[in-house]
Amino acid sequence: MSGIIGKKIGMTSVFGAEGKYIPCTVILAGPCVVTQVKTKATDGYEAVQLSFDEKKEKHTTNAQMGHFKKTNTTPKRKVIEFREFPEQPALGSEVKADIFVEGEYVNVIGTSKGKGFQGVVRRHHFSGVGGQTHGQHNRLRAPGSMGASSYPSRVLKGMRSAGHMGAVRVKIQNLQVVKIIPEQNLLVIKGAVPGHKGSYVIVEK
Repeated sequence: MSGIIGKKIGMTSVFGAEGKYIPCTVILAGPCVVTQVKTKATDGYEAVQLSFDEKKEKHTTNAQMGHFKKTNTTPKRKVIEFREFPEQPALGSEVKADIFVEGEYVNVIGTSKGKGFQGVVRRHHFSGVGGQTHGQHNRLRAPGSMGASSYPSRVLKGMRSAGHMGAVRVKIQNLQVVKIIPEQNLLVIKGAVPGHKGSYVIVEK
């Protein structure tokens, strides 16, 4: 899939052609620099490596500095490979938001917001244990019975229980590109995109 690396700016809203209110996410898409073009002859597979967002040299290792100097570009924070590109871009060239077209559908990959340690009601939408009758004053958000006693005498692996929630890779498919602002490299995409403001996302065609 070809695509671009972006940064989530936040959410806004636009009015569609029929005056319909559309909630949208604004993404800063590029410009991304092509820092490596991999081929089957040299690397065993074909891919295009894109780099995005400026990074200070003092926070960059010598190995990374050498890699970026091959393309005469400054150090970047995010480096991601894309396996398929319709036209193989030249090394050192820039990929911008204008590779997309208004109205087309894209997939967006991001890391969801971390929620920390959460209980079963928030994490798995449990309803809790009954009401407050029969002396159940502290069982409203408890998971309840989770296994048999005599056999297997334990809680089976994979049962829905409390634990860490969020901070996982999420892919949202078929989001429509409502508007493109090429001079600012902004994509306005219909709907919500995973991640907090300022987080990196991948927009795939």
